Amino acid sequence: MFWNNKNQKLIDRALRLNPMGQLKNYLMTPLVDLNLPALSVDYLVLDFETTGLDDQRDHIISIGFTEISQGRVQLNRSQHHLVKTEKKLESDNVSIHQITDDEVSQGIGIKAMMNLLLQHMAGKAVVAHYQSIEYNFIQRISEQLYGHALPMVMVDTLQIERRKLQRLFRPIGANQLRLFNLRNDYNLPRYHAHNAMEDAIATAELLLAQICHRQQQHKAVKLKDITS
Repeated sequence: MFWNNKNQKLIDRALRLNPMGQLKNYLMTPLVDLNLPALSVDYLVLDFETTGLDDQRDHIISIGFTEISQGRVQLNRSQHHLVKTEKKLESDNVSIHQITDDEVSQGIGIKAMMNLLLQHMAGKAVVAHYQSIEYNFIQRISEQLYGHALPMVMVDTLQIERRKLQRLFRPIGANQLRLFNLRNDYNLPRYHAHNAMEDAIATAELLLAQICHRQQQHKAVKLKDITS
């Protein structure tokens, strides 16, 4: 399977570079088994607030995450952190995210952010809504800090919904796959947007709703059935 082959190559390459600290712990922790039932898997659900979508030019200004364990969102494990950057925020960034330059200047550094993520990602499937943002930023930073990409098992709630609609031969309307529109489709309550931790929690709840909905159509849903 794609994830298995790609990740094993990444692990082998990274271990040859003699990693230390949190990175070594992450690489030495076995990746989650794709054949496990989806509701039995431990997940780390991520959301990044960024200055834009270009991982080469833009930067992260806040991260939020929560965890799913035993089929439940673990709200007591949720965290939100501002991320320090030397670049000035544009007015559009401030109006959208409600985060100022002064606040960002007090945030954690990129290395501390990655150590935190590695600690919580170890042994879990990583979830995002439209994973390209989180995945691409993580991999770009990993290349800069460690000289290699990270092995990861990713679940994308947007892609889960896209594939469902494609199987049903249903057209996909403009903005239909946005996080809060999908939550409405699954009768989930509406949260405020553009706060990384709230968006992570909203994504976690959506994932559980998607898995439960699919299990009504199938006897069992495995992790490999929902990975990107």
